[in-house]
Amino acid sequence: MIGEVIDSSSGLPIGLEVPAHAAARPERRVIAGRFIRLEPLDAERHGGSLWQETHGTGAAALWQYLFDEPFADEKSFRDFLARKATSEDPLFYAIVDQATGRAVGFETLMRIDPAHRCIEVGNILYGRSLQRTPGATEAQYRLMKYVFDELGYRRYEWKCNALNAPSRQAALRFGFSFEGIFRKHMIVRGRNRDTAWYAMLDEEWPAAKAAFERWLAPANFDSAGVQRQSLAALRSASGE
Repeated sequence: MIGEVIDSSSGLPIGLEVPAHAAARPERRVIAGRFIRLEPLDAERHGGSLWQETHGTGAAALWQYLFDEPFADEKSFRDFLARKATSEDPLFYAIVDQATGRAVGFETLMRIDPAHRCIEVGNILYGRSLQRTPGATEAQYRLMKYVFDELGYRRYEWKCNALNAPSRQAALRFGFSFEGIFRKHMIVRGRNRDTAWYAMLDEEWPAAKAAFERWLAPANFDSAGVQRQSLAALRSASGE
């Protein structure tokens, strides 16, 4: 439990008082980082490189746990991106490689609840050249920093198919806490989905932020671009 007090009139435990102000809604804006930048999704600007990154050989595995399947042709995919680009919730951001200017994936902020200051990251699709790179980690850090430091949310959620082991490992690596399994939560592409729930709270963010920033620092990578210390080790050093 996060905390409680005893109600003076009933004698029963109740939650701590919380300031009633709302968080801000996320905007369509550029969020720049060292390795990547996040841009509002645009089918015309990002569609070609995203098609190359997410289709062809091995595409089925990239899309396996998403709500959509790989597309039969580029036009259908671009039409899909055009529809997503107009969505307010989920709000889609293209992940653009700073060195090449190519879109290499996308992610969203979703289930946006300013009144309760709760928000979720989801619809994460990393293209082939983004996976297992510093940019892949920075893409998550930049959204977290935006959500906590600029928008003022107190809870940041990560949910995934309970069978999606890489996503579950990523959630823990990034500092989310496992909260349980929602059994038979959804039917996705005709199959049952049990959903694993993770979250990070605002009071947990400072330590996570410090670990991210130490991990992303130039000094943490050797001349070949290999990390010197893992994010998990740095999180442990931050006291998480």
